[in-house]
Amino acid sequence: MRWRGLRSSSNVEDRRGMGPGVAIGGGLGAVVIAIVALLFGVDPGTILQQQPSGGPAVTSPAPAPPASDEDALFVSKVLGSTEDVWSGIFQQRGLQYTDPKLDLFTGAVQTGCGFSQAAVGPFYCPRDEKVYLDLDFLHQLQSRLGAGGDFAEAYIIAHEVGHHVQDLLGITRQVEAASGGRSETGAGGLSVRVELQADCFAGVWATHAEARWKVLEPGDLEEAIDAAGAVGDDALQRQGQGYVVPDSFTHGTSAQRVRWFRRGYDQGTIDACDTFNAAEL
Repeated sequence: MRWRGLRSSSNVEDRRGMGPGVAIGGGLGAVVIAIVALLFGVDPGTILQQQPSGGPAVTSPAPAPPASDEDALFVSKVLGSTEDVWSGIFQQRGLQYTDPKLDLFTGAVQTGCGFSQAAVGPFYCPRDEKVYLDLDFLHQLQSRLGAGGDFAEAYIIAHEVGHHVQDLLGITRQVEAASGGRSETGAGGLSVRVELQADCFAGVWATHAEARWKVLEPGDLEEAIDAAGAVGDDALQRQGQGYVVPDSFTHGTSAQRVRWFRRGYDQGTIDACDTFNAAEL
């Protein structure tokens, strides 16, 4: 991926080594964390056991990462490209795009959605409008999931930003209302449709970034597709427990995740990503 010429975002905060901070929150954010926990084989009760309920989200500020940190610089460049792409798309629709923050952390972090651990993987919290990322997850894409490369890592970031796009469009609140605050798992459930739409939004970002900055190098698109396939529910369940349980799906199968990423990339529009009215996922 040709990322060095991209604009760096000023919205990356560095909480690595700081330990969990202070936050207050609940609602759908807790549901989102629980869904991700289930996907990565973590007990949601363990992750959410320290989460308070009610009240506005409050988090303390954190400094920007050092300029010499190559991994953080990459994250900042990718985040900056998502800001520019989505600002343009929103503007075309007569809407205002608000940049999310991205917090780098190690081990555990306190968020607007509660206490979380690195084991859940990257996630987005709608209560504080932040993406949370432990860089070790990006490093483990190859060793743990067999999907390496910088564009695979960029896809992961773009997917989480896709959840922020859902939040700004009011989709997150609609899902929360439809689910009654409960996780809707299963092969065609709300959780799967939410995640597949975020995959599609990642594809929308990718095609606009390529058109605008020519970021793709040979093999990059395949890296993103490999990453999407590697984090499918069926692939992760087969790897973790040796068999697949469709009723517990939260993110979609490998084939579905690849298909919706490609749909976003091929069509490049928000309207192409309507997973909620799709007869077939």
